[in-house]
Amino acid sequence: MGKESNTKDRELILTRLLNAPVELVWEVWTKPEHIKNWWGPNGFTNTIYTMEFKKGGEWDLVMHGPDGTDFKNKSIFREIVKHRKIVYEHVSGPKFTATIEFDPRGEQTHLTWHMLFDTKEEFEQVIKTFKADQGLKQNVDKLSHYLQTRMDMQKKLKTDHKARVTTYLNFPGTTEQAFLFYKKVFGGTFLGDGLRRFGDVALPEGIPPLSDADKKLIIHVELSIPGGHILMATDAPESMGFKLDYGSNMHINLEPESREETKRLFDALSEGGKVTMPLEDMFFGSYFGSCTDQFGVNWMFNFANS
Repeated sequence: MGKESNTKDRELILTRLLNAPVELVWEVWTKPEHIKNWWGPNGFTNTIYTMEFKKGGEWDLVMHGPDGTDFKNKSIFREIVKHRKIVYEHVSGPKFTATIEFDPRGEQTHLTWHMLFDTKEEFEQVIKTFKADQGLKQNVDKLSHYLQTRMDMQKKLKTDHKARVTTYLNFPGTTEQAFLFYKKVFGGTFLGDGLRRFGDVALPEGIPPLSDADKKLIIHVELSIPGGHILMATDAPESMGFKLDYGSNMHINLEPESREETKRLFDALSEGGKVTMPLEDMFFGSYFGSCTDQFGVNWMFNFANS
């Protein structure tokens, strides 16, 4: 990286082999809808106000600490080489320049994260006060976890973007019993991994640990029934903060062929109605949202990111 030998006393370097292709690593590093989900040490959440991902572009965010303290951050992107390098200057205190290098290795990516502080005193202060070395490791751990979650979930989604319409059901903890019943009635077939449980999935940072009982609940199931139709479902129990009202626990699930068509349908059907979940990229690998239209019909929108 061409670093001078006299900078050793004011720099941090961390390397990691990430189990994801460089295209995906670059995507979650460069889009605010992703980076907000993994940025920072353990327990931190983020609000990104500006992220102009271009040379000279500003990046303004506030990191919310687990104790409620807010940390304002402002950076300027100095160099961007797609799928290879990102250099940004942290212009608010503490001042440093970060260089992140991406080395594609097939279905993996070797990441090198280098932070060079303006002064030795500033470097020593952030190590002593903020434990920046531990924070950087936790940050990369969260990035790795986020990537692995997306990789795992994408493998379970349909492998093409051919549009389809399905029926999506929510149950307060009885999805397994219901779908074994429907399978018997219709003589259908479970698709994918069948009854996939919450305990099978690495959930995002910040979600409280699940009880043993909740780990056994169903996070996703698909059942083919006559007529080429597919029933889908998940458990949404009160123990996870959900409250189901019968009649509102069923949605028409739309899976369009593109993000643009997903956005168009979401905007059209939610106009005059109520947005129940804003359309955004989710940890399970989909561009996802839901709404109730002006006539009281519930809709879900689900585009599997490739």
